[in-house]
Amino acid sequence: MVLLGLTLLVPSRVAAELVTLTSGRTVSVRSVRIDGETAVLALRGGGDLECNVALIRDVLPDEVPYPDPDDLDPVALARPPAARPLTLAEIAGADSRPYLPMIEAAASRHKVDPRLVHAVITVESRFQARARSRKGAMGLMQLMPATARDLQVRNPYDPAANIDAGVRHLRTLLDRFDVRLAVAAYNAGAGAVQRFGGVPPFRETQAYVRQVLSLAGVS
Repeated sequence: MVLLGLTLLVPSRVAAELVTLTSGRTVSVRSVRIDGETAVLALRGGGDLECNVALIRDVLPDEVPYPDPDDLDPVALARPPAARPLTLAEIAGADSRPYLPMIEAAASRHKVDPRLVHAVITVESRFQARARSRKGAMGLMQLMPATARDLQVRNPYDPAANIDAGVRHLRTLLDRFDVRLAVAAYNAGAGAVQRFGGVPPFRETQAYVRQVLSLAGVS
């Protein structure tokens, strides 16, 4: 069980750790701190990245040396750190790399943050182009049959067409809601978000929103 493994492997502060996510991405961090269901990763370049504990597959000691802050240029250290979000390439794991050009193209066309698109696909289908849910959702962004028809997607299992349609759908939700509620609406439907006046009180939807926003680096 991941949580138990983290409890054993990760003290409140450790020197350097190699974190492997369920997406396949591996990232080296200065430390890992567990706060309930949230893992806080202290990045080497400064700043923290939060994600759900369930998204972490393994944590091992990182034996690659890197400079200690005490050894760095004090003038450089005196400058305020730049708050640079992770790029799509830095977020991407092995499973998602073949689809990055499609994500970036669709995100650019429809003016959606590609990191958000990547996060939605990660949680929806884990980048399995032939994925089909028990409810009938299809492909990478898990289009429901009615949504695919409305968006005129002839082949929902064509990755480029599926991603473009999913991003178009996400764009319409972002035009109606803020990013948190748009993500909730992608999972539970816009009607449910309106009915409850916020993120619906469904465990699945609440976990979905936390996971997507965490992966996308949205606070």
